[in-house]
Amino acid sequence: MDARDEPVDVLIIGAGASGAAVAWSLAETRMRIVCFEQGDWTNPSDYPTNKPDWQSQAYGPYSIDPNVRGLDTDYPINNDGSPINVVNFNGVGGGTILYAAHFPRLHPSDFKVKTLDGVADDWPIQYEDLEPYFSLNDRKMGVSGLAGDPMYPPHQPPLPPIPLGLVGETVAKGFNRLGWHWWPSDSAIISQPYEGRDKCLNLGPCMTGCAQGGKSSTDITYWPEAIRSGVELRTRHRVREISLRDDGMADGVYYYDEEGNERFQKAEVVIMACNGVGTPRLLLNSKSSTFPNGLANSSGLVGKNLMFHPVGGVQAVFEERLDSHKGPAGCCILSKEFYETDLARGYVRGFNMQITRGGGPLTSALQGHHSGFIPWGRGHHEAFEGFFDHVASIGILAEDLPEEHNTVTLDSNLTDSDGIPAPKIDYTLSENSRKMLDFGEDRAVEAMEAAGAIDVRKTGLYRLSGWHLLGTARMGNDPSTSVVNSWGRSHDVKNLFIVDGSVFVTSGGLNPTSTIQAIGLHVADSIKRNLANLFD
Repeated sequence: MDARDEPVDVLIIGAGASGAAVAWSLAETRMRIVCFEQGDWTNPSDYPTNKPDWQSQAYGPYSIDPNVRGLDTDYPINNDGSPINVVNFNGVGGGTILYAAHFPRLHPSDFKVKTLDGVADDWPIQYEDLEPYFSLNDRKMGVSGLAGDPMYPPHQPPLPPIPLGLVGETVAKGFNRLGWHWWPSDSAIISQPYEGRDKCLNLGPCMTGCAQGGKSSTDITYWPEAIRSGVELRTRHRVREISLRDDGMADGVYYYDEEGNERFQKAEVVIMACNGVGTPRLLLNSKSSTFPNGLANSSGLVGKNLMFHPVGGVQAVFEERLDSHKGPAGCCILSKEFYETDLARGYVRGFNMQITRGGGPLTSALQGHHSGFIPWGRGHHEAFEGFFDHVASIGILAEDLPEEHNTVTLDSNLTDSDGIPAPKIDYTLSENSRKMLDFGEDRAVEAMEAAGAIDVRKTGLYRLSGWHLLGTARMGNDPSTSVVNSWGRSHDVKNLFIVDGSVFVTSGGLNPTSTIQAIGLHVADSIKRNLANLFD
């Protein structure tokens, strides 16, 4: 037998945010742990910032849209039935390679929206259950922030906050004039040297990979330590389906190796960390006589209740120069003034307002033209001079409530390079979300005008904003209304666990990576505590 085909104790599928955290945590058990990642390691020297065409690469090989990148390690996605495109990255580190590293935690209220607001469902776990894992993850990732945010229970980020810069200082004045909450954003970007890594240099293009290493991605945080502890990480290994034993337990996976050969990996435990689209895709493709509608899908909820976080916002131009291309693009200040429910606003639940900086010259020109600030042709250069480094934005990130008709299914025609069916997205922006975005954009205009902006324009719903892939294998105590239990174990298949954003019951109104990783660490600890009776 090829050594690669020998049975393993634990097989983790996906080497992104949650897969890395789980691998690191379980390594102390000394079990034989293998992780399959369909993408590659990314060499920091290959990041666009090391090349003269660094800006244009964000629209090609380093696009956040897999349909644009079109790499053989990606899988295509049919977004025709959705106003929001799925964006992701396949490789060691997953989405943390190209994310903005905005790193808030969900609020305590986010775990009990049914109790508080009479909508959706409460989670089977609470903020307090995850708090130790939030703190542990902050330390492992390297989170910069400022203690004392009145919107949270007390917590202490391990590093001081990222400097606000002129953008943050200017826009904060507008919030102050209105008496609205704002706070420096918790960021997975190190503000000081940390754990052998050098601090952020304020280069700006965080979302095409950080060659400096100042942005915390799991390829440079969790994975090196996990590998030193004995975890084996195999890249360019794409899982096609999870197989089932006669007794209803997962047996292992059929996969394609780096040379395209079909192989089988036997495992005692399978942990899925494939994101809220990749996980239901794989489960739905793992059909059997026991599960004709997809593995672990007796509830019929695998692939349903997809939540994105719809994003809208405003762009504003200021007369004074803001040096807005300097500093982390997505991590500045944020406001949760309108985060909790106030039915007088005409909708339920809430949103956060993320103040973001501008981009480099090319990005500024394209964005400015798209939003109408910069004409193409006559007057272009003059308008550009008044726009570049004079712009600030407020993004409205709205809570998305679960609706069963928002789905991930398998496309009947589209496949990846190995012939595995691609995911098909059907998603409708709810009336509640539309009202929330409209209200939020109006408030963002107020804030920018109060800050002294000379021109403010609404951006409307961002199509390329489907980063946050949530809810498609939800957590719960009742097997008829959920896919996994409170510690990520499938109700149907006792040795199958899910640790990515699929398990979210509700989405909250904040970036989910911190919470996804905290859940992963929670699940890993639960596995370790229950090793003696794991399958009972």
